[in-house]
Amino acid sequence: MIELKPITIGDEVTVLGVEVKLPKTTLIAITTNIGYIMCGALDVGLLNDRLSSRKIVAGRAVGVKTLEELLVAPLESVTHSARELGINEGMIGAEALQKMLD
Repeated sequence: MIELKPITIGDEVTVLGVEVKLPKTTLIAITTNIGYIMCGALDVGLLNDRLSSRKIVAGRAVGVKTLEELLVAPLESVTHSARELGINEGMIGAEALQKMLD
């Protein structure tokens, strides 16, 4: 099952939360128009290495099970393009999303 949820951050800007329920796991992501944060299933190394030409703005948080947890969890890894926007490891999800809006 796929569930889409509007999430308000910052100055009442709405972003999109996505939950994909799979057998024995749930994929969780929150997206803006230019980038996204996601649960531990995100392969940041692949985005940085093999897909670098796409300049994907993304961050990964591990150990999260809900969209709410993703918003407050520190990012474990980020893409090179995310770093160019000032998004770094250790930044919480909501802060990273805010930078993706500016």
